[in-house]
Amino acid sequence: MPYLQDLGGPIKNDTGEGQSNAEAVELLTGLVGGEVYAIDIGSAREIRSWTLPSSLPDAPLHVLGVINLCGVVVPLLNLAACLGATTRTESERNMIIVVEIDETLFGLLVDAVSDIIAPTGDEMQSPPDAAKSGDQSYVRASTLVGEKMVRKLNLASFLPLVQDAA
Repeated sequence: MPYLQDLGGPIKNDTGEGQSNAEAVELLTGLVGGEVYAIDIGSAREIRSWTLPSSLPDAPLHVLGVINLCGVVVPLLNLAACLGATTRTESERNMIIVVEIDETLFGLLVDAVSDIIAPTGDEMQSPPDAAKSGDQSYVRASTLVGEKMVRKLNLASFLPLVQDAA
């Protein structure tokens, strides 16, 4: 996407341990409902084109079903539905980002994968308290890249949703 640019920098884990605020963390960005969201690139295992998932009976609305990833059954979440964003009908233009958190694999359906950015810790801002729901927020931080707001997702907050799919 022309409005996102690669800001350079090394790949860093999202733990923050031993990391100064001036160091960059590489983030994979994607579009969901017209907004830009990002994940730590170290959590991404694969980017796949749209695959029709196998449905799960009685699954919550945010769970699209499961996909086969080299013989491993992986739950697929509709990221737009999880975030309360405008959902569009799944199409061949959608992408699936397969992520791993705490040894749990799951897929996130996005409208498109955009770019890799590398903001420093100084450029990332915590979301306001009003934006948090319950104990955890789906958004860990945000930053501006050009004129676009990029929201970094807290992937661990999606684990309960994945467990609902099981």
